[in-house]
Amino acid sequence: MIAFTASRVRQPRRLPPALFLAAALCWPAVAHAQTLAGPDWAAILRGWVAAMLALMATIVGLVAGLHHRERAANFLVGMMLSWVVLRAAGAPAAAGLRPLLMTLLVLCGVQYLLRQMNWKRSWIDHALLIQCLIVPASLLLTGGQVGVLPAVWNVVLSLELVVAMGWALWLRRLRLQAGPDEAQAREFRLMTLLLLPTMLALLAELALAPVSESLWLTASPWLSLALPVLMLGLGLQVVNNVAHARVDAEKRVAAVEQRMADRIADVERTHSQLAEQKLEQVTERERKRIAADLHDDLGAKLLTIVHTSESDRISTLAREALEEMRLSVRGLTGKPVHLIDALGDWRAEVVSRLGQANILAEWKSPAEDIEHTFQARSYVQTTRILRESVSNIIKHSGATNATISSAVQDGDFILTIQDNGQGIPTELDGRLDRGHGMASMKSRAKQMHGQCLVESGPGWGTVIRLTIPL
Repeated sequence: MIAFTASRVRQPRRLPPALFLAAALCWPAVAHAQTLAGPDWAAILRGWVAAMLALMATIVGLVAGLHHRERAANFLVGMMLSWVVLRAAGAPAAAGLRPLLMTLLVLCGVQYLLRQMNWKRSWIDHALLIQCLIVPASLLLTGGQVGVLPAVWNVVLSLELVVAMGWALWLRRLRLQAGPDEAQAREFRLMTLLLLPTMLALLAELALAPVSESLWLTASPWLSLALPVLMLGLGLQVVNNVAHARVDAEKRVAAVEQRMADRIADVERTHSQLAEQKLEQVTERERKRIAADLHDDLGAKLLTIVHTSESDRISTLAREALEEMRLSVRGLTGKPVHLIDALGDWRAEVVSRLGQANILAEWKSPAEDIEHTFQARSYVQTTRILRESVSNIIKHSGATNATISSAVQDGDFILTIQDNGQGIPTELDGRLDRGHGMASMKSRAKQMHGQCLVESGPGWGTVIRLTIPL
């Protein structure tokens, strides 16, 4: 069953369907209470209820035809139509038809109440069908005359209906005990409110018949309204089930759409990552190809010029170009460089160049062991910044001493280059990035997500501090 299983999202409180039904039944009493007597009023009520049942049967039949899960409601439609015809056959001349109609009503009612609980037994189906044959056959044997046999069948059929209602309530109680649930508890309370008064009304109607005929004639028209009111309540429950099922279906569709959107986003993200990886692989292959071409072709030609040129200047320029080409090739290959190896290369080059310029070089390495690595591009950019700094010291500073110190601190590599030269001229004060390649050095540092700071003043030298994240 789907009844009363809507989401627990707070919704506006709605009046129970039973109140609308009660209002529909009681309104004629307000309008006609001054003019109608009891029996006439009961007859009008039965007419109203019969019309309402016919309309409800149409609605429930359409719902059962459109929704596979509510096919059991077809038995409720049969139950409603049987009562409508039973009410139309209330005339004395048609009294012999009442057991036949009651048989159909009981067949549909028992089947609906039990199938509503998914409780189906083949022997019950066979017994109900056989009963539909036995009742008319027994009435034919009596010649269709009104007598004891129709009354007996009426009692038997009414008791069958009462037993089916009681058994349906018992099954609901067992299910509630097996798995306590707020929705099931509400459904159990509603069905108890609908079935229990109807069972008591049917039993009271059967009990009054042998006790007092006058009392039975007075109370029976009112007690007989309990069964159609029950069917109206069950019909409203079917409509309510479909409405809640529609809401639940919309929520499930929204959840599925959200999951689909999440999956699509994951697929797009994965596709983007794969595309980036593919692009990186293609780029890496192209870098290695260019590096191989530079090394094999350009490197070989530069090396030939170095060894065969008769001009020292040309040989020196070719050697410098060869070193720059080798540095570029190293950056293109993409192989990480151990920081301790890089420090060794830088120290050898810096001390050699400054020594050739008669500048005393003091190199300070980190005190602790270094296990970090440099990305190839970072190594190349740092090497070029260091070369530019050394070139500035040699060409522009007039220094006699230079100190190069390195350290690893808080995940950053810090390289400090300090000289005791004349400093940057006054005319460049405030515009340090415009002279001596400072702009190029800062740009290279920015490409490595680092920074290059320059401090200088006339007469106290220059300090270049390079900070690069490892």
